[in-house]
Amino acid sequence: MAIKIVEVNSKEQLKEFVKFNIELYKGNPYHVPGLISDELMTLSKEQNPAFEFCEAKYFMAFENDVPVGRIAGIINHKANKIWDHKSVRFSFVDFIDDHNVSSALFKAVENWGKGKGMNMMQGPLGFTDLDHEGLLVFGFDQLGTMATAYSYPYYADHIEKLGFKKEQDWHEFKITVPKEVPEKFQRVADIVSRKHGLKVKKFKKTKEIWPYATKMFELWNEAYKPLYEYSELSPKQIEYYIKMYIPMLKLDLVTLVIREEDDAIVGLGITLPSMSKALQKAKGKLFPTGWTYLLKAMYGKSNKILDLYTIGVAPEYQNKGVNALIFVDIIHAVQKYGFEYAESNPELEINTKVQSQWELFGPEHHKTRRAYVKNL
Repeated sequence: MAIKIVEVNSKEQLKEFVKFNIELYKGNPYHVPGLISDELMTLSKEQNPAFEFCEAKYFMAFENDVPVGRIAGIINHKANKIWDHKSVRFSFVDFIDDHNVSSALFKAVENWGKGKGMNMMQGPLGFTDLDHEGLLVFGFDQLGTMATAYSYPYYADHIEKLGFKKEQDWHEFKITVPKEVPEKFQRVADIVSRKHGLKVKKFKKTKEIWPYATKMFELWNEAYKPLYEYSELSPKQIEYYIKMYIPMLKLDLVTLVIREEDDAIVGLGITLPSMSKALQKAKGKLFPTGWTYLLKAMYGKSNKILDLYTIGVAPEYQNKGVNALIFVDIIHAVQKYGFEYAESNPELEINTKVQSQWELFGPEHHKTRRAYVKNL
């Protein structure tokens, strides 16, 4: 039977688009499904402020009226201007092991992109760096994280046969949580604190962190600005992510490094107990019971995995040892919970400075993700 490609135009179709991923990986022990409500929000032109400078099309593939694949095409006009190219991104891509299906899906995005004047195709990349990035190409027997997307091994073969080439890789590490702070880190942290007039800022109540929330995302913009395909978050996006993420933070696992003279944020570290197994149990739904799994993962005592979500340092303080202040605080904070190891989440392959910071913790490179590119 011929493969039928359908453009997603209704709320019902969009929900089917989101749920396809959950159905395709049903029973897979390594796949971590996102929450349906969150993904619908990300893909909604009415709710996601990225549509101020992005446009997107979503397509599904059907065979005998049965869904067999999905793909999103995204044009981030801000990123294209910053990086001086005309690129259409592919994202939210999933398909059965049938080259006819994958070819038809990518062709749909390619044709749309070319019709918009684009001359290259990249991905998987989302609207922003806070969306899933990269295709899993190594570590298929490893549990995913909330910040990443799983993919079957055959995906890479399909994509490469369509003419895509490697553009960038991200590495992920499993990091042993030390039983005590390494002496080197403590020594550097003490020196940096005195030399630059810095201190670690902690919070006990959510209302205490709100005055710093915008500054946290502004630091994110500055620290990550030079990295692959990054486009700065707009004020509306910052407001959007503040409302989404600040309430879910576990405050004693938030580390801010503050300049004492003016209370400016110069360093940021955010970690969370792993939500992976809880999200697997929730199966994409908060209700009726999904929220209980997430709460148990966040506040229970049996969770032994820590997720490192972001570590950022203001450009003028990079390479000055501020990371040591962040790590010392994180180690002190996590020791009381009994975490056994941490997931680094994706780090650019070329970012050797970031990767070298794990050397004292016995890191294991256990996953790799890849961004592909193709000229149209």
